[in-house]
Amino acid sequence: MTEKDQDDDPSLFLAPPLAEQERMVEAMLFASPVPLTVREMEARMPHGCDAAEAMVLLRKRFEGRGVSLVRVNDAWAFRTAPDLGFLMSREQVETRKLSRAAIETLAIIAYHQPVTRAEIEEIRGVSVNRGTIDQLIELEWVRFGRRKMTPGRPVTFVVTEEFMDHFGLETTRDLPGLKELREAGLLESRPGFDGPPRPVSDDDGDDGVEIEPGDQDELFE
Repeated sequence: MTEKDQDDDPSLFLAPPLAEQERMVEAMLFASPVPLTVREMEARMPHGCDAAEAMVLLRKRFEGRGVSLVRVNDAWAFRTAPDLGFLMSREQVETRKLSRAAIETLAIIAYHQPVTRAEIEEIRGVSVNRGTIDQLIELEWVRFGRRKMTPGRPVTFVVTEEFMDHFGLETTRDLPGLKELREAGLLESRPGFDGPPRPVSDDDGDDGVEIEPGDQDELFE
């Protein structure tokens, strides 16, 4: 075909059929990693194409399908049908290992509850990072207890029912004694130990375990 014939052929300047435009739009949206605007799609299509009209047809064709054409601000993208979103989700059990500081703090709260942060620090002999207690609260193993009737009315911490359930305990009286902890390999055996901790009840009615000062090194060293 000569150059003159091309100039005289009106079909060269006609936009592709609407069905073909629909296919073009579908291809661009499917391959694009980001939503595309109508203007962006038209800029890539042959002269005379109407991306907006092609989009109307495309949306109708995907109604009720596993994916649908959705508007994202001024752009368009394919997305999983809302009612099938559960097929894309995946549940996975995440195992999180507690730090030594968190384990020590949890043990102190369990055996001494209700206990304030200052009392935890006094028993451990070091300051308690706020994130340590926040982690235990996030795990739902520790919660806020009643404020102590002392100057400043400091908040106390106690273990939760989730903690008891996780470790198979009915009450804090079922917490293991030092002998059991040693037998489980969680503590070193040392001379001079006078006996297991003595169960007591605190003023608020929560069960607790009192540990003598000399036993604290056994638990947390």
